[in-house]
Amino acid sequence: MAKSEDSSSAMQPEPNPNEKLAKVFESEDESEALVVKGILDSASIDNDLTAGSLVQDMFPGLGGMIILVREEDATLARRLIDEQRARAISDDETAEIQAIEEPPQKE
Repeated sequence: MAKSEDSSSAMQPEPNPNEKLAKVFESEDESEALVVKGILDSASIDNDLTAGSLVQDMFPGLGGMIILVREEDATLARRLIDEQRARAISDDETAEIQAIEEPPQKE
């Protein structure tokens, strides 16, 4: 009997086990890693979020979350991450300046 193919599997290429990956992000904070993963997903950059959990008794301070991308996407991924960080720092500085310049309103 002929095997019917799922249309979604026909559109997705098979993963290449020999593909070179590059680490573009590492953080101890899972929520930060999820935000970065979302940024890369939005840019259609395939990525893999991996827990780098090692035995903390043997390797203190090692672990956290790691994001890997294809080697050819690494430069773009790092640029997007850096741009987002710069934007976040700029937004924080603007909020601090506004808080200093605008005294609290009295009721």
